[in-house]
Amino acid sequence: MAKLAEQEHPNKAFGWAARDSSGVLSPFNFSRRATGEKDVSFKVLYCGICHSDLHMLKNEWGSTTYPLVPGHEIAGIVTEVGSKVQKFKVGDRVGVGCMVGSCNSCENCSNSLENYCPKMILTYGAKYFDGTTTYGGYSDIMVADEHFVIRIPDNIALDAAAPLLCAGITVYSPLRYYGLDKPGLHVGVVGLGGLGHVAVKFAKAFGAKVTVISTSPNKKKEAIENLGADSFLVSREPEQIQAVLGTFDGIIDTVSAVHPILPLIALLKTHGKLVMVGAPEKPLELPAFPLLMGRKMVAGSCIGGMKETQEMIDFAAKHKITPDIEVIPIDYVNTAMERLVKADVKYRFVIDIGNTLKSSS
Repeated sequence: MAKLAEQEHPNKAFGWAARDSSGVLSPFNFSRRATGEKDVSFKVLYCGICHSDLHMLKNEWGSTTYPLVPGHEIAGIVTEVGSKVQKFKVGDRVGVGCMVGSCNSCENCSNSLENYCPKMILTYGAKYFDGTTTYGGYSDIMVADEHFVIRIPDNIALDAAAPLLCAGITVYSPLRYYGLDKPGLHVGVVGLGGLGHVAVKFAKAFGAKVTVISTSPNKKKEAIENLGADSFLVSREPEQIQAVLGTFDGIIDTVSAVHPILPLIALLKTHGKLVMVGAPEKPLELPAFPLLMGRKMVAGSCIGGMKETQEMIDFAAKHKITPDIEVIPIDYVNTAMERLVKADVKYRFVIDIGNTLKSSS
């Protein structure tokens, strides 16, 4: 299998891969395709660790094929561009997020919603147009069609930019689409992790009053003093919940564990929106009555299209929004995964690929 991966394409590549559902990562030689006429090749300098990397490594969603090279928060510097590439040149600062392909002909694609294309191709663990497996950013080089490459503004450091390409767009898109981007609205953010802490920053930049909703009372100081939230609600305290019933215009729920959503629906005003961006493995309980009484909505959102992702990172640059990160060497990655399971990170691990990934060959 590994031999095949090395010989599939002409350009040698090196990364870290999991070989089975233990999810343990180790050095892996593979190959990348030659730079096609519309392709951008770049040297990977940083790659964020997303919670979905963990799910995929351990095959918790049942769709993983091994060997798996994860990573879809990828930032680096362009080394080569194809003859028909118009948007990028050698030396540009670029990134790739969660997807590297789509059909380019369906209604979603024509509306810049490639993320909802039925044939959308994920950055890793998927099949590309040529039938080969896609490998992610825990690797030294990346090749992608220019349409799926993001320009990273000069005033955002590459290590901090990387998590915006998944975590950033995942919360920016629903805030925009569901109209929660207007000054003066009351927006709740459930869960203060990789997604949640960025959601607080974007919502504040839009001018919202932001309340963090968490099961952990010890996160209050962090939420208000460091991240700029206006208030903090402990979801396990009935009297705290009672005091703010029916006061939220919208809530972004970032929690990926099974949790009760009925109390969150009760927090919404008439016409309020509860938007799920976390992906719990088991179905959540959703009674109809609380939705009927107040014409409330429970909705979902998944990353964003390429146009909106570029808009998001430009907005982040303008408003100086960056994730809080812990930069790690590649050989710490398995320990980082163990810590991620325990939510022991503030708030996003980013692997220093450029300085620490060394080929064994």
